[in-house]
Amino acid sequence: MTAAAIANPETSGIPDAAVVQLMQRLGRAAVAAAAELALASATAKTRALTEAAAAIRCRSSAILAANAEDMREARARALGAAMLDRLALDERRVAAMAAGVEEVAALPDPVGTVIGEWTRPNGLTIQRVRVPLGVIGIIYESRPNVTADAGALCLKSGNAAILRGGSESVRSSAAIHACLVEGLSAAGLPPAAIQLVPTADRAAVGQMLGGMQEFLDVVVPRGGKSLVERVQREARVPVIGHLEGNCHVYVDRDADLAMARKVTLNAKMRRTGICGAAETLLVDRGCPPGYLAALIGDLIAAGCAVRGDASAQAVDSRVIAASEADWYTEYLDAIIALRVVEGVEEAIAHIARYGSAHTEAIITANATTADRFLARVDSAIVLHNASTQFADGGEFGMGAEIGISTDRFHARGPVGVEQLTSYKYVVRGSGQVRP
Repeated sequence: MTAAAIANPETSGIPDAAVVQLMQRLGRAAVAAAAELALASATAKTRALTEAAAAIRCRSSAILAANAEDMREARARALGAAMLDRLALDERRVAAMAAGVEEVAALPDPVGTVIGEWTRPNGLTIQRVRVPLGVIGIIYESRPNVTADAGALCLKSGNAAILRGGSESVRSSAAIHACLVEGLSAAGLPPAAIQLVPTADRAAVGQMLGGMQEFLDVVVPRGGKSLVERVQREARVPVIGHLEGNCHVYVDRDADLAMARKVTLNAKMRRTGICGAAETLLVDRGCPPGYLAALIGDLIAAGCAVRGDASAQAVDSRVIAASEADWYTEYLDAIIALRVVEGVEEAIAHIARYGSAHTEAIITANATTADRFLARVDSAIVLHNASTQFADGGEFGMGAEIGISTDRFHARGPVGVEQLTSYKYVVRGSGQVRP
């Protein structure tokens, strides 16, 4: 793929046959790299990541320059504020990206870990041992930091990665990917261990979903609802991910008001465009007088539009009437739905009906109520007296995440290095035969 095609992703003009050939070539290289990575030493993988992090810091100016070009084009395309926020890099975010790669490097190597061991009466010794998944395809939009996070996590867990970033972040992702390749080369690992699809032609996504099952073992989507829906609908290999992050904060009658105000405001407004941002606020009708007004006032003062039920509107005339659709909506914007509920049971029922099984929080000083909420809310992440914005692999001590999974099998919640492994059984005997 030429530099011109990368620089002008929407007008690359690559015919479908060329895209098929390109993706097949990437797939074959990834399979070969995965076989080598599965046997790579922990020392080599750690060195590759350490060198990659150093390269990200060293090339910070080049990464920011590439991002500036992406931002300029994104504004010209009139992309929304939430997408622009996800796309934007600054010195702090680049430094955090490098630090995240270093945190992944410092994690224990999961490959080869014995997670179960027992001996049978016939003398057979059986071990359950962690192994890589193989080749992971990651399809993502806008966030260039996913290039670093996904590449690092796949490498640490012994998997080869094929990364397909969005056209809006093509220059930023390419600059970051170059740093990862530099780290791989420095450690003597195959550069094809982390490949970035060098075209924004949408046919490449189609190939990853429907034409590469002989190469890909799993696909992970990171992006908006339409992208995730397409991946889940069209993928011919297993998918790890979540469709929506309709996250809730429930303020209980036994909540401390100062804590409730602080946590609610952070959960909604710290970054409105991330999947862990709170989208619905549930407030117990049994809260002391003034709680509801204070919570609404804080949100509106911070620039958040509040769409509430009749009880919320009665407290503050600035509250817009909520529709049934609002309870289902992931806004990814400075908008929140607000409902007054009759205690924790109604809050749990509301989340069960309208939630997306992503992340929910309860604010209360009542340990019994908190335990009931944590046990009965069936979401990937449940929190007590903490912001939903902690729904993040880095905040969980995983160094980074490849995404949040709301599945009920294999991986759930932040997907880190351990979640990117499977296992096999290693059986040792001394000549036993089965009668």
